[in-house]
Amino acid sequence: MAQRSPDQRNDYYLIEAARAGIHKPILAALYATQRKPPLVDGETGLGIAPANRIPPDQVNTFPEQVQYAANTIRSLTSHLTATGWQGKDLWDMAAGRYTDRFLQAIAEGYNPPPNDAAAAHLEPVDARELRQAYLADLKTDFSAATLPQNLANLDTVLIAFVERIPNNYSRLTFQREALLETVRMWRKLDTQAAAIAALGFDESPDQVDEAKLDQALLQFIAQADRYFSGYPNQREALIRLVQIWRELDSREEAIQSLSAEDPFAHESNPEILDPALVAFVQRLPANYRGQGDQRFALTEGYRMWHGLDSRPTVLRQLGIDPQTLVNQAGNATAIAQVAQQLDRALLDFWLTVPTIYTGAANQREALIRLVTIWRRLDGRIPAIQSLFNDLRRMERARRDALEAMPAPMPAPPPRRPTRWTPDNLQLAAAIVPGGSFTWAEATRGGARMPPDQATVDAMIRIAQLAQEARDRIGRPFIITSWYRPPAINAQAGGASMSRHIVGDAIDFYCDGLTGRQLYWALDPWWPGGLGRYTRFPYLCHLDARGYRARWLH
Repeated sequence: MAQRSPDQRNDYYLIEAARAGIHKPILAALYATQRKPPLVDGETGLGIAPANRIPPDQVNTFPEQVQYAANTIRSLTSHLTATGWQGKDLWDMAAGRYTDRFLQAIAEGYNPPPNDAAAAHLEPVDARELRQAYLADLKTDFSAATLPQNLANLDTVLIAFVERIPNNYSRLTFQREALLETVRMWRKLDTQAAAIAALGFDESPDQVDEAKLDQALLQFIAQADRYFSGYPNQREALIRLVQIWRELDSREEAIQSLSAEDPFAHESNPEILDPALVAFVQRLPANYRGQGDQRFALTEGYRMWHGLDSRPTVLRQLGIDPQTLVNQAGNATAIAQVAQQLDRALLDFWLTVPTIYTGAANQREALIRLVTIWRRLDGRIPAIQSLFNDLRRMERARRDALEAMPAPMPAPPPRRPTRWTPDNLQLAAAIVPGGSFTWAEATRGGARMPPDQATVDAMIRIAQLAQEARDRIGRPFIITSWYRPPAINAQAGGASMSRHIVGDAIDFYCDGLTGRQLYWALDPWWPGGLGRYTRFPYLCHLDARGYRARWLH
């Protein structure tokens, strides 16, 4: 078997480092320096050999080597701690890495005690070489995440973050998972089930009372400040807490998010509410009954969304003269007509909100205000709590349940222009009236927009011809490539005179048909270029050049 790519190996390092609560670059450094033993999957190992009750066939693949290397580094850390090493002996706070002293201890090799069945034997290695490899991988991570070079303040910021957890815990599933991961890594456990058991629960994880579990988790996290001693696994547990709590992509991104804020600021993740707010708005048309308080809620939300100063200003912006309401105060029929006009205008606006909502603070506050009035709540805090209740119900609801997140609805399409130009393309629209191909397909979802009218016309030209081809084949064409700017065409290995650059060429496939079948079916009548690929047997190429051309690449 061929060796894995560096990115594939790095993924294993990340997974096992997060499980074991160790610093990922040490695994990359062991791979780079140990280069033994040779493994059955074509890789070389991280210097891990059988020990205690671990048989040779349990450490003879790359994933197993990484797993047991992580276990062994964790075991070595526990051993050194038991012999008197302190957090500062293991971790250089300013540099954000293991100390040179600890790296020297790793380089000397390690035999785990007989009672540690999860750790293996680690072979010795040159300490200078190990340090260089460790720092090289660390530099790569720091550069990718643009982390500060001095992380001396990280522990202070982590503790400040932890202190804010109890007041911001909303019993959402991902928040509970963040706390469980903290317990697991802090206690050097491998699974969340083991973490739950360590908190004193005898039941299986799916039978544990969530309210009692939440109480135990919050009690644990409340003591983290007191018992934090700067040991690497404790720090990694708190970094993991930040990463999952804030739904961030990586450990480094979690550190970056902390370094960019006031460590004593109030912790708040208002974007957590966004799915519940969007779901509420999507349900408005079905729940609207034309009642006065509902109309007021829609109007007030509209006012805040647009930053208007008063309700009369809202009415004028929606095309209604406020003086009409005054003049027709005694005319019930006229008032009802105005109310209907206002309802249509308001609902038309709110129907667009799920599409145009960006998560801006003023938009979110407008939606919270809408919920507050609609649900007849006493203020913003009860409204937010009701939205958290919505989120908890959505987390557990079946997809067909009323409490589930509604399926997104597309915005009403704009009016189709009389002529397509580079400035008026509508990604969701069919290029040809009544056709199957959209501008989204032609532009790779808007990432490759045509720069001029000639390119637009070329894209329309191939869309018209390809529609006839699709109708003849009788199956959808799944587009893999359409317009390609010259630079992207070169990256894709396209010819310098490729029709993809012009805009009137497509590569596509049809489910169930080979490229040869498509080629033979289109060959007798297709007026432009028609091609197929040796390397890609299901792809077919069409272009709208002004003469017949056939090829096999």
